[in-house]
Amino acid sequence: MRLGMFMQPVHDPKRNFTQVLEDDRQTILLADKLGFDEVWVGEHTSATSEPITAPLVFLATLIEQTKRIKLGTGVFCLPQHHPAQVAGQAAMFDHLCKGRFQMGIGTGSLSSDVELFEVGGDTDRGAMVQESIEHILAIWEGKPPYNRQGKYWSVKIQDMGRVDYGVGEFPKPFQQPHPPIAISIMSPSSGSAKIAGERGWIPISGAAFLHPRYTASHWATYAEGCEKAGRRADPDIWRISRSIVVAPTDQEAHNYIMNPDGPISFWYRYLLTSLKSRGLAKFVAPEGHPNPDSLTWQAVAEYQVAWGSPSTVVDKLVALHDLTGPFGVLTAMAHEWDDPAFCRRSLTLLAEEVMPMFSQHTNAGRTATAAE
Repeated sequence: MRLGMFMQPVHDPKRNFTQVLEDDRQTILLADKLGFDEVWVGEHTSATSEPITAPLVFLATLIEQTKRIKLGTGVFCLPQHHPAQVAGQAAMFDHLCKGRFQMGIGTGSLSSDVELFEVGGDTDRGAMVQESIEHILAIWEGKPPYNRQGKYWSVKIQDMGRVDYGVGEFPKPFQQPHPPIAISIMSPSSGSAKIAGERGWIPISGAAFLHPRYTASHWATYAEGCEKAGRRADPDIWRISRSIVVAPTDQEAHNYIMNPDGPISFWYRYLLTSLKSRGLAKFVAPEGHPNPDSLTWQAVAEYQVAWGSPSTVVDKLVALHDLTGPFGVLTAMAHEWDDPAFCRRSLTLLAEEVMPMFSQHTNAGRTATAAE
């Protein structure tokens, strides 16, 4: 079992933007020192609550200060970009970080971005993602001239007059044939999960707020895609995100997550306004909740966050693992550092105390399964 991080990120918009970005940088620098395997950073153009507008620009500031952690987009919102721009920027970043890049792709769901880029309404953003990645892969695999016509974009370079000087050529990635591609999955039995299985992409159950009973369906759908493609479904590729708060005692962790002025409160209040407006609150409701539309942030946070002392958090992660089935990477959701000392300690306890015990449990389960 490996440990990763998913950084949406979500911040109180009243906070200073410069300090917010530095806090997020420090979070990743600490994760690298603690041995986290990877980090995924989101992309949102028009929200000061989710303020990383260009994840590759942000991640580029960390290349020289980190040693081993893989750096990923979580995700490129492909309907909002021309595929050639993504292909060029991703290839360059892959060289800058010497192959530590993982390219997460997705549709984008921030309401203001969907409106801004005019990809809402009847627009099939899933189809746009599929067309975009086909263009990107063709750019990386091909040579000029290019003449690709799609429904949403075209990639056309016909003038070969200066091709001997590289004019008309696209830079190719450092990793060959290309960086690992990942896709973010939220809805139960998601079509994106099936596509990931068919194409051999990394499936990321990135919605840390999603009830695990729905997360479990992601793997079944991914495995269907693998079967269709004649590929073995290896659970080691599956990433599952959770919010995790570790403290020396259960009471201290509980006090932290239930603080009405804290980052957990803001995160769940922020998410619930979006989910309730779209009729999706049932996906985060605790088991047996009578009316998802009346959900409070307290009810969701207490039920969904893996909080407590190291031993308590291990028990909660084991319960998650038992419900979802085997997965390869536990992807901890990054939250705002309102109390830097507490947050650093929480990450340290997760990496140094929780993960060895949790990995021991999951490895024992795999050994038992293999022996059957």
